[in-house]
Amino acid sequence: MFRILQILTALVATFIGLSLFLTVAWRFVPVPVTATMLMDENGYTKDWQGLDDIDRSLVRAVIAAEDQNFCEHSGFDYAAMQAAMENNLQGGKQRGGSTISQQTAKNVFLWQGGGFFRKGLEAWFTVLIENLWTKRRIMEVYLNVAETGIGTYGAQAGSLRYFGHGADRLSNSEAARMAVALPSPKKREVKNPQGWLRRHGDRTARAIDTMAREGLDACVYE
Repeated sequence: MFRILQILTALVATFIGLSLFLTVAWRFVPVPVTATMLMDENGYTKDWQGLDDIDRSLVRAVIAAEDQNFCEHSGFDYAAMQAAMENNLQGGKQRGGSTISQQTAKNVFLWQGGGFFRKGLEAWFTVLIENLWTKRRIMEVYLNVAETGIGTYGAQAGSLRYFGHGADRLSNSEAARMAVALPSPKKREVKNPQGWLRRHGDRTARAIDTMAREGLDACVYE
């Protein structure tokens, strides 16, 4: 029994040490590849781009569409999680309550899919990046590792694919269309969205100006 405890303790210590090492490393170094990319049956195209070379409209768009309290929370938006849970229990259109920080933790360190074990690891890595990274770094990494289309990862690769130019000169409309497609990038159309997706994109495009006026993205550019 004691031997088993020793092995478990060693495994836990190794996991903690490795996760701390990787979190600190990715604080300064571009993330080279993720499990999601490696497991993508379509292969992957990516092109790391520093945040200075990504149009601010995209930052504002993803905050507006994905996580309006990004600058306020410490990794978890409990109100949004509660609202999502109540909505799903009532049979509404299924939605999640994950923050950009949680999505970044999942995309960088883990794999896609559910399960309590993976969600527990996601929470652990969310705490780490919120404490060891800045909000700016979280956003920069998110916009470089998020899937933006079939076999396409990151803002730069997505912008080139859909609009034929770099992510440094996205219009509000283009940024909004990319942002609202992020929850389901293999299914949601970016170039010519229709119906609800088009209306959602239009609302998000208008919200970009509100984000600018109210400084809701200020934590990213401090």
